Amino acid sequence: MFTIKTESLVREVHPREATASTQLVGFRLAGEEYGVEITKVQEIILMDAITRVPQTPAYVKGLINLRNMVIPIIDLRLYFGLPEAKPTEETRIMVVNLHGKTIGVIVDAVTEVLRIGSDQVSPPPPTVAGLGRAYLIGLVRLDDRLLILLDIDHLLTEEEATDMESMNATARRAPN
Repeated sequence: MFTIKTESLVREVHPREATASTQLVGFRLAGEEYGVEITKVQEIILMDAITRVPQTPAYVKGLINLRNMVIPIIDLRLYFGLPEAKPTEETRIMVVNLHGKTIGVIVDAVTEVLRIGSDQVSPPPPTVAGLGRAYLIGLVRLDDRLLILLDIDHLLTEEEATDMESMNATARRAPN
């Protein structure tokens, strides 16, 4: 299903610069554009019922059951310190692989799949890079816009990733 839908979204940004290219899934969050490497995205699903887990950080929205696999869901808006937004028809959950663990991240909309050349990526500005944001790879220059490139493997700190895993383990042990 994912590949069928994304084929129509794929576009070459600069085909002549495709010497060392990477495919990204582009998404929108609070009016800004972001991208993650396509190999980290397992699938993109519609918003569904999320079971809230008590005593978790606000950005942890809870758990979903995806084909008998319980996965934790985080709201990227809240994780990045942005205001919470009500889900719309465009809101999606990107199911990603984070250090071998499956989690879902809520985004405002998935916009496109694109191919970029390594020469299109600039390092983050020093003011941003100095904030200890290990998940920022850089900025991707597209024709008339910028896309913030995220390293999904460094999105959560080790402690946060461990908390996600223990939440997952607790859910797996719970009786049906």
